[in-house]
Amino acid sequence: MKNIVAGIVAHVDAGKTTLSEALLYQAGTLRQLGRVDKGDAFLDPDALEKRRGITIFAHQAELQYDDMRLTLIDTPGHVDFAAATEQALRALDYAVLVVSAPDGVQGYTRTLWRLLARYQVPTFIFVNKMDAPDVDKAQVLANLQVNLDEAVVDFTTASADTPLTAEQQEAIAVQDDDVLADYLDSGELTAVTVQGLIRQRQVFPCYFGAALKLAGTAELLAGIARWAQPAAVTPEFGARVYKVTHDEKGERLSWVRVTGGILHAKDELLPGQKANQLRVYNGAKFTAVAELPAGQVCAVSGLTGTYPGQGLGVLADAMAASIQPVLTYAVDPGDADIHACLDALRELEDEDPQLRVAWNSELQELRVQIMGPVQLEVLQQLLQDRFKLAVSFGAGSILYKETITAPVEGVGHFEPLRHYAEAHLLLSPAPAGSGLTFASDCSLEVLASNWQHQILSNLAAKTHRGVLTGAPITDMTITLVGGRASNVHTVGGDFREATWRAVRQGLMMAREQGTCQLLEPWYDFRLTVGQDQVGRAMNDIQQMSGTFELPDAAPGAAFVTLTGTTPVEQMQDYAQTERAYTHGQGQLECVVAGYKPCHNADEVIAATDYQPTADLDNTPDSVFCAHGAGYPVPWHELPQMAHYPYMAK
Repeated sequence: MKNIVAGIVAHVDAGKTTLSEALLYQAGTLRQLGRVDKGDAFLDPDALEKRRGITIFAHQAELQYDDMRLTLIDTPGHVDFAAATEQALRALDYAVLVVSAPDGVQGYTRTLWRLLARYQVPTFIFVNKMDAPDVDKAQVLANLQVNLDEAVVDFTTASADTPLTAEQQEAIAVQDDDVLADYLDSGELTAVTVQGLIRQRQVFPCYFGAALKLAGTAELLAGIARWAQPAAVTPEFGARVYKVTHDEKGERLSWVRVTGGILHAKDELLPGQKANQLRVYNGAKFTAVAELPAGQVCAVSGLTGTYPGQGLGVLADAMAASIQPVLTYAVDPGDADIHACLDALRELEDEDPQLRVAWNSELQELRVQIMGPVQLEVLQQLLQDRFKLAVSFGAGSILYKETITAPVEGVGHFEPLRHYAEAHLLLSPAPAGSGLTFASDCSLEVLASNWQHQILSNLAAKTHRGVLTGAPITDMTITLVGGRASNVHTVGGDFREATWRAVRQGLMMAREQGTCQLLEPWYDFRLTVGQDQVGRAMNDIQQMSGTFELPDAAPGAAFVTLTGTTPVEQMQDYAQTERAYTHGQGQLECVVAGYKPCHNADEVIAATDYQPTADLDNTPDSVFCAHGAGYPVPWHELPQMAHYPYMAK
């Protein structure tokens, strides 16, 4: 029996959980269909999910169909919980993207599509709510091919053993030149060929139906059984952690996908840490198993310090998550103890690494970084329900970032008495959204490999702050290009100091040259208003420093949709304004599009009044030695004082 792990992903209200329920019912796992709106959905077991009527946490269920054991992972659909969805993608063989037929491809659907491409997850598409009035199947398919990929192919009639039609075979074959050539010679496609194209994300099978009425769900389930193939496994043990949770008794669970070998209970997975129990969950209930083969997922108890994306066994860690928080809020503990709030938030942060918790011991201030207001409401309720802490939050503010627009060399020198290290780093701009990458272009004759390794490790060991507002830096490549060490005096910590000072000194040089840039998060928005409100909406968007595409509305249409981009800082509270002037008839949808140049950078920098040379934890200055004593050297004198040649001189 083949094991397939499939995730159900969708824009909120597309019918994702309803489809999961229908598939479980169709396979005989459920005897009665649950409904999200009635609070009895099998895959929304959490009390908070029942209360709000949305999926907040990723849950899994098991079903068997023909020769397939299918593990379904139902993911959150709201954009504020996109981080949980991104975590789950690391565990999948395939995804099922649910699209609402009346709504088509929406903003968050595009975000999901980009994430599926990032993690190279083969994808089936289920178009839901085909029973809605005025829905045209051909138009919906065309919309998917234009907005997602032209390789979206209607597979509805090719679900079980029914042969592919000539039209379907041609639509599949044209996605690959070699396959097309073979098809033109033989006149047919083999099942193995089609399975391979789907696996390689060259073809995306599409099914149509209405999950609430069980229409099209049997075809989808049969299609997955026919076309999905398990991922290759390795003989050596490997596993990927994709989620961390705590059960109702507070026990920490690490959710893993086994990619190779066999996972046994009591195996030592980390130094000194054994897998106490292997739990295979089905909704809210679980079965403890003695071992788990490759291709399946389970929750492991007994591990501490694990994190989503971590590789176990022979598996390396996965790439960093792309979904990052963009808002920060101060925590008001009220009558609760601030340290109890910190402990509770640390536990929640352990479960969701994209929930960033910042504690300032000097100010006794606690802040959280999150994606949006819905996540904030859920966080507040979780603190109340799980930890009995009634807290509130201050006004939200934007999380800015900083980058550079031109290459610059940074120098750090650390030479107090009996210590010595010097590092030269080239800071170069990188594509938007790429984060920080570290590399070395330094000869081993200049710096031995152990010192180079220490420099690169220290680059990744802290959050580097910019020099405009003190915000984290991003979208740079930092390359080691030179340095000096002493055979007598250099010890490990010396290069840590030299490296961090070099980054900071380079940023100060960039600031002096005018090539530092402040970034802020921007929304991709979709705003639907009445015809008589379009002028108001356009004016508002312009006032918010946003841009939009001119609406293409049909003559006489009651509503018009504007799409565009605008700073999060400007639009984060606009939903209330929009509801007021449209009298609740309009609709605003916002998806974080990433970081772009700040629209009011000078104003933000002035208001922050950040003094980079006064930030002693991130100093750009260096330490030299003369007459048996160390002395400080200001950052701007480093190009002349450096022992290793400064490239820019």
